[in-house]
Amino acid sequence: MTDLMAASRKARAVLDEIERAVVGKRDALTLVLAAILAGGHVLLEDFPGLGKTLAARSFAQTLGLEFRRAQFTPDLLPADLTGSFIYDQGEARFEFRPGPLFTGLLLADEINRTPPKTQAALLEAMQERQVTVEGETFVLDPPFHVIATANPVEYEGTYPLPEAQLDRFLLRVGFGYPDSEEEWEVLRRRLERQQEEQTLAQVVSREELLGIQAAVESVTVDPDIGRYCVALAAATRKHQHTLVGSSPRGGLALMLVARGYAVIDGRDFVVPEDVKAVAVPALAHRLTIRPELWMTDISGRSVVETVLGQVPAPTARDRV
Repeated sequence: MTDLMAASRKARAVLDEIERAVVGKRDALTLVLAAILAGGHVLLEDFPGLGKTLAARSFAQTLGLEFRRAQFTPDLLPADLTGSFIYDQGEARFEFRPGPLFTGLLLADEINRTPPKTQAALLEAMQERQVTVEGETFVLDPPFHVIATANPVEYEGTYPLPEAQLDRFLLRVGFGYPDSEEEWEVLRRRLERQQEEQTLAQVVSREELLGIQAAVESVTVDPDIGRYCVALAAATRKHQHTLVGSSPRGGLALMLVARGYAVIDGRDFVVPEDVKAVAVPALAHRLTIRPELWMTDISGRSVVETVLGQVPAPTARDRV
């Protein structure tokens, strides 16, 4: 319990520090941090200029992770991410030079602008925590996290992410536009600091983050909560508006992120409200809506919200 309470304090301190740079997005930032504490990757899908890149860089600074950014373009090759073997004339041998995937936190900017072959190279790193170059495998040191960004309105010249790769993202999160007061606060802070760059303090070290992630693994999940996660994922497969529902990985994502969410909230056990809080970002991107409904307002989000209202949540139990 002590380790989890310390982890909770550290997690909230990370969010407080990030809010110095990213204004008014505490709920979305909490979801991203919960996914990182659960050991996963996050897709930030939103309009340009809403702080996606800033948020990724801020997480790297506060979590003490090495940060690299890869700008995904149509001409990006797999070797541009993984690295490649370079011939060393002095040593008369090939030497491997690692690419940007060898880092703590990778920002995959505009991930849907690069061809499937390069996306596949990223997929191996995300799922297997390793890269393969010319038949040789290189393991990525933990922690390794990908925060990818995508623009939901510009589709010309893009390569939509296949369902298999979307499924590898623990969460898909959107920031949304700030209200007028939050937007003015962005401007005010920029005037106050008199420079574009903003550097945040490191709150935890790489080793401390690994310790927090290990502590999250000890969070208690009641079997009824686990079955609730399974029921929500299964309900999306039976919904009349879905062509393809969530895979079992969706239910697993619900449980894993809910544990991270509980730790941030200061608890060593998961409650149904944790699952509900992460359900839309954990499940909506795993659903394929029926083609005949694509021109309607029906979306993965609306299906998950409907399912949340239909699947009964476990009743509260007294805890000793």
